[in-house]
Amino acid sequence: MTADAGRLERELAELIAGVSGGELSPEEVLAGEHPLSALGLTSLARIHLIDEIEDTYGVDIDLRGALPSFEHVATLAAALAPLLEGDRA
Repeated sequence: MTADAGRLERELAELIAGVSGGELSPEEVLAGEHPLSALGLTSLARIHLIDEIEDTYGVDIDLRGALPSFEHVATLAAALAPLLEGDRA
């Protein structure tokens, strides 16, 4: 994992923790031991997460096919990274 990938995963973990209403910590999200749904991230929290990602990074998330990426922070970061190319230096 590159430093940028690690930074993006950490930022996403913090966003996920924020939308979880205090149910998850960034450390739990980053552990990746269980899918986010198994950790208690609700469908409503996922919608809030999408909004947060779009607002934070200025991207549009295409939900057709993107939802499996929302089960682990690493896969979410991998799906988001190509959208951010050029924006991060």
